[in-house]
Amino acid sequence: MTSMLLCERSTQEGLLVSVCDADVLGETFESDDVSLTVEPDFYDGEEVSAEEVVASLAQATVANLVGREAVGVAIDHGFVEEANVLELEETVHAQYLRL
Repeated sequence: MTSMLLCERSTQEGLLVSVCDADVLGETFESDDVSLTVEPDFYDGEEVSAEEVVASLAQATVANLVGREAVGVAIDHGFVEEANVLELEETVHAQYLRL
């Protein structure tokens, strides 16, 4: 099981959550015309469990997730639909927005 990193930021619009698998931090992934760099300034945070990710997503207004473990937790708990997940080389990316 991969460890996950969680970062929470309070914004005027609500809670912004970023979660990534620890092993993708700092990496760049590409697919067709999409390029995603898992920037440490945005994604680096506290190492957390799946339960802590779920608790954070439940409070989030916006979330960005990168990595099979992080995105898998969001799918398993109903925050993200698998059909909306973007495949980027050997990883995946999803965004969650609560309206």
